[in-house]
This record gives sequence, structure tokens and C-alpha cells, in this order.
Amino acid sequence: MNSYLKSGDFTTPTQERVIENPLIKDRITFIKTSEETNGQYLLAQLELAPHGGNPMHYHTTFTEKFEAVTGQLHVMVKGEHKVLEPGQSALVPLLAHHRFFNPSDTPVTALIEVRPARQFEEMLRIAYGLARDGKTNAQALPKSIWHLALLFQISESYTPGLPLPIQRIVFGLLASIARFLGKDKELEKYL
Repeated sequence: MNSYLKSGDFTTPTQERVIENPLIKDRITFIKTSEETNGQYLLAQLELAPHGGNPMHYHTTFTEKFEAVTGQLHVMVKGEHKVLEPGQSALVPLLAHHRFFNPSDTPVTALIEVRPARQFEEMLRIAYGLARDGKTNAQALPKSIWHLALLFQISESYTPGLPLPIQRIVFGLLASIARFLGKDKELEKYL
């Protein structure tokens, strides 16, 4: 049985270290959790299947660093396409539109470092759990507007194309309604 520690609005398991997302075709192994680093950072290993990747997005409160370990990790950062060879890294600053992907026919392994850790682990656990349960669309976004709003708020991450203030207002309002309706409780099972 997992033991649980309080983190923000949700609880975080201290044992299960590997999660998988069948839609973006990746596996995350938590090497250093937020709990283990006192929230300073999160370090995870990403195993990205052939032709896997995530949609363009950006973060408002933390940076990400990607470092290729095996294969070639493709990263788009602020419109620039970077191909990372083993040992090479790319830093994603605050508010930078970015995504990672693997266009090849062979798997890619990379390290991801998030500073500060914020609720990145919780966001991944919820997003991957929803994807495993078929509750996301083809882009791995929750089908439920309530879950989407809660996930955007937890992750402090947003999608390009709509101004940030509008996203914060809309998703903030929807997240408040979702909590009132108890929709946040539906996500606790993924943690």
C-alpha cells in the first residue's frame, strides 16, 4: 500500500515511481521527487517511444531542462527546432512555447529537470492516469472541461493561441466550479 504525503490540494504517493501515457507514448521514472528535494526541483527519466511526443504548451512558474541520454530527442523551444544528441541539453525558460517529440523509429531516453518542482509530479500523475483510463482526447488533453481546468491550474501550464490572462480567468473560474462540484475528488485516485 502506498503512503501519502500532503502536497498542495492533492496527495502524492511516495512509492510508485514509474507512470506511462499511452497517447503521447512515453514512460516517466521519477528519479528525484519534489518531496525528496524539498520542492527545489524534480528529476525524471523520460522514455519516449517512436513517433511519440506532446503538444505545444508553456509554463508560468517553472523551467524545464531536457537532456538526451539515448537517441535523438527533438525539442521545439520558442520556434526553434533543436535535435539533442546524447549528452546535449536544452533549457526551456518561463513562458517559452515548447514541446518534445521523437520522429524516429527507435525509442529515445532523456532526463527532465523541473525547477522549482511546484506540482509537476501531481500534474503528470493525473494527466497520465486520465490518458490510461481513456478520459483524454488524441492530444492527451482531458475530455472533461472540469478535469482540464483543474489540470491547467495544477500544472500552471497553458496552451498557445489564447492570451494567458483569458486562460487564467476562464480556467480559474472553471476550476473553482469543478471544486464546488467535487470534480477534484475524481482526480485523487490518480495520486
